[in-house]
This record gives sequence, C-alpha cells and structure tokens, in this order.
Amino acid sequence: MLNFEKPILELEGKIAELERISSDNDNDVNIADELERLRLKTDKLLKQTYSNLDAQQKVMVARHPSRPHFLDYVKELIVDFTPLAGDRLYGEDAALLGGIGRFGDRACVIIGQEKGHDMNSRLFHNFGMPRPEGYRKAQRLLSMASKFDMPVISLVDTAGAYPGLGAEERGQSEAIAKSIESCLRCKSPIISVIIGEGGSGGAVAIASANCVIMLEHSIYSVISPEGCASILWRSADFAKDAAEALKLTAQDLKKLGIIDDIIAEPLGGAHRFKHKTIKSVGVAIEKHLQKFDDMSAEDIMTQREKRFVNMGS
Repeated sequence: MLNFEKPILELEGKIAELERISSDNDNDVNIADELERLRLKTDKLLKQTYSNLDAQQKVMVARHPSRPHFLDYVKELIVDFTPLAGDRLYGEDAALLGGIGRFGDRACVIIGQEKGHDMNSRLFHNFGMPRPEGYRKAQRLLSMASKFDMPVISLVDTAGAYPGLGAEERGQSEAIAKSIESCLRCKSPIISVIIGEGGSGGAVAIASANCVIMLEHSIYSVISPEGCASILWRSADFAKDAAEALKLTAQDLKKLGIIDDIIAEPLGGAHRFKHKTIKSVGVAIEKHLQKFDDMSAEDIMTQREKRFVNMGS
C-alpha cells in the first residue's frame, strides 16, 4: 500500500462494503445515493493526488507490485509469442525474457525484464534484475531482428542489473556494454517503453532505441534514489532529495529531451487499470513504429545515432 493513498483506499473500502450491502438489498435507494457520493469523492481525491505527485511518490508508484509487467503486455499485445531461451554461452536468465511474435500485422522481436507477481515468481525471475546471460540473450535476439528485418519492442522494468558475485565474475559490465552496442548496430527500428522502473545500465542495455517512451508514472535514472542518497549523503534517508535531484520522472526527462513521448496512465495509476494501460501502450508503440515503415536500414541506424549524439546539446 502506498502511504499517500491511505485516504483513497479507505474510501474504496467503504464503497466495497456498501456494494456488498447493496447486492443484498437492491431496493435501498439511500445506499445507492451514498455509493454515488463516495465514488465522486474518490474520483476527486484520486485526481487531486495523482496530479500533484512529487518525484519520490512517482518512484513508489513505478515500483507498485500490481503494475502490469512484461508477461502481462506480451499476453495482450503479442499474438503467437514464441519465447527464445538461453545465451548460447552459459545458460538461461529468467529475469530478461524475449522471443518472437506478431504485434498487429508485424512480425517482431520483443524483449524485457519480468519482475513476477508473487514471492515464488519474483524469486524465479530474480526480481527483474538480469544476469550477464540475460543481456547476451538480448544480443542474440537483436541480431536476429536485424537479420530478418523485424522491429524490436523492448519493455523496460528493472531496478538494475543483478550485482551478485557470480554475475560480476561472468562479465556483467561487458554484457551490458555489448547489449548497448547491439542496440545501436541493429538495422531494424527499436521502440523502447519504460513501463515501471528504468534503472541504470540494466535499463539502458535494452533501451538504446530509436524511440524511447515512458508511462506517465514510471521512472528512468542512472541510479536508484536510495543508492544516490547513500553515496552523496551517506544515508538512504535522503532518498526523497535524491529523487528530486535525479530528474527521473517522465515529465522531467521529456523536457530534457531524453525520451520522446509520455503515455498517459488511467486515473489512479497503471496498477488500478492494467488492461487500459496495456491498450494505451499498444497504441503508442504502433504510432511510433509507423514512423519507420518507409525508412531504409541505413536511415534507421542514422536516426538512432543522431538521437543520442544530440542529447545534451
């Protein structure tokens, strides 16, 4: 539960209780009137709350466990999805998933981090923090997309690459660098969507794209606010100050020219309306993919190169 949502959740609890009572007594007009009043009050409070979120609150929303994850998007947006496993060097990584399928009438490659929805799936997917074999699998899929002229859709949702000893021994930094290089050398268009957390090199490894778009309440940063605070202030207690300083919200990044577009979330956030959010993401991906329909491979690569060269100019 998000702390700033407590008043909203209390109202939603009252609405649920009244709806239960109303179902037992369909003729109670007073209950119907009270329900309508509470629903209007809840909508007003949601609008007030979500139109004034600060950076730290956006971080909390981006990390909400009920937000739709990679497999949720694949299930609704991709037809005939065929997962492809393994990096052909070491093994399979369950944190970074990918495969081929159809997005609308396009054959495509789709990759992204999966966090899981319950304790067992979170442990299985390593909380969405890929190891080197995950990024090497991404390189393999990017090479396949380039060879067969298939657009790439990457869905980013990770706190960062896994920092464990084994991952470092197997070349985590090299795997991330090669993944970024594979993105930049891909001859097909890459559309990247930040659907939750876009953390550090773990995100950039599959987000070095022709077009980067973000959900309204997602975040994208070089380091987590807690990590930044522990370095600059020697205490994670300053995470709120770090979140403000990092300019990690979609709105800040759009102003800075780091991302290309923002996808509006339903009132109350993606965690309240999963299907509506996923549909909006699908519409945005299609809109941006259409820009590259008549572009040659050389033009696609040039556009991607200029996008990054022009950052900060």
